[in-house]
Amino acid sequence: MKVVFSVCFVLALCLVTAPGPCTASPSTEVSASITPSDETDPMVTAMRSPEPLGETEPLRSFVPLDLMASADREDGPDETFLTEVSPPSQPEQPAVAIADPLEPVNRAFFHFNDKLYFWILKPIATGYKAVIPEDGRIGIRNFFSNVKTPVRLVNCLLQAKFKGAGNETVRFVLNTTIGIAGFFDPAKKTFKIEKNDVDFGQTLGIWGMGSAFYLNLPILGPSSLRDGLGYVGDLLFDPQTYLAYIYLVEEIVDYATWALDKVNETSLSLGEYENLKKAALDPYIALREAYAQYRQNLIKKQAKPPAE
Repeated sequence: MKVVFSVCFVLALCLVTAPGPCTASPSTEVSASITPSDETDPMVTAMRSPEPLGETEPLRSFVPLDLMASADREDGPDETFLTEVSPPSQPEQPAVAIADPLEPVNRAFFHFNDKLYFWILKPIATGYKAVIPEDGRIGIRNFFSNVKTPVRLVNCLLQAKFKGAGNETVRFVLNTTIGIAGFFDPAKKTFKIEKNDVDFGQTLGIWGMGSAFYLNLPILGPSSLRDGLGYVGDLLFDPQTYLAYIYLVEEIVDYATWALDKVNETSLSLGEYENLKKAALDPYIALREAYAQYRQNLIKKQAKPPAE
């Protein structure tokens, strides 16, 4: 299923990047609109909350089925890339410019994902949250994170982070055995071995590839041409990708596990997407700029040499 989806995704990229009016280079007016100036920037205005948020309610947002952007934690709900945006009480960071020549198409997919969240994903996740306690949902998230260890391991090697690759190997052994198939994270809690939040999109960025232009993908959410290609690359190292090739019943399992992973993630972040929409003058622009800033900061962080 995922391989078929990947092929369709690549074909869609070829279609939207073909020469035509939709893929024309951004005009001077568009470039000027995303360039910080001394005047009030609409990007910054979009990120401001109309009312100050308390310490117990940070400006965060879960983007439905986001593109591997969140870093899971064993001891609490996920924090997604919008935690990288400074709260209103702190000095505003300059908005990171990212080309958006496909804005009409991206906005259409943004509204599609928005309806998908409120009409389907949120109601299911709300019921799921009422039935499954938080500790159980965190355990399920740990399980899926442990299954995706090969993705992080390979990208650590591709980024020449050999210590990180060793840590991922040790984490997998500890969490699969002592952590009971990965439902617990003793590697972090007991042995203080942190997970490396790396993916192939970051790897391409560290190799020098730019984001190219912004994409808002149906179901998957915010991305870019680089990160979209990176997602397809990560599927090659994800063990769940190959379940469908064993037996027909495994394809059903593949669909079920993929859906469970997304519903479980949403249940741990309910309310955060709503906070984004309330705080933003234009949620689409706020999401686009927050994603671009998060990915740029993440690549810079991963590109830094390890501390001596």
